[in-house]
Amino acid sequence: MKKIVFICFSVFVFTMGCTQESQNKLSRSFQNWTGTNGVLDVYAGNKLVKRFIKIDKLSTAYGTSDSNPRPYRYGYGYMDENFNFKEDKGEEKVYFEFSDYSTNYIFYENPY
Repeated sequence: MKKIVFICFSVFVFTMGCTQESQNKLSRSFQNWTGTNGVLDVYAGNKLVKRFIKIDKLSTAYGTSDSNPRPYRYGYGYMDENFNFKEDKGEEKVYFEFSDYSTNYIFYENPY
């Protein structure tokens, strides 16, 4: 029991000593590890044109040589062709990417 209390206390002290950015990175790493069951809706104007489901995370692309962030995000998910929030027969897991500048999108945790 003392060992568990010591570990919890150590984690608490460690996170309190971190900067906000470090805490955010730590939080994201736990969230990525546990998964989020995310949904990505892509819009053309006010019309929903694509939906990807069962996304565990969206990643920001980084340059190979300069390590600077690129203006697009990417991930893997199932293309929900009939927009019913379920993986139906024939709906495949796909790689996708989209621009931060020109793509209207909403990313959220699946409510169903």
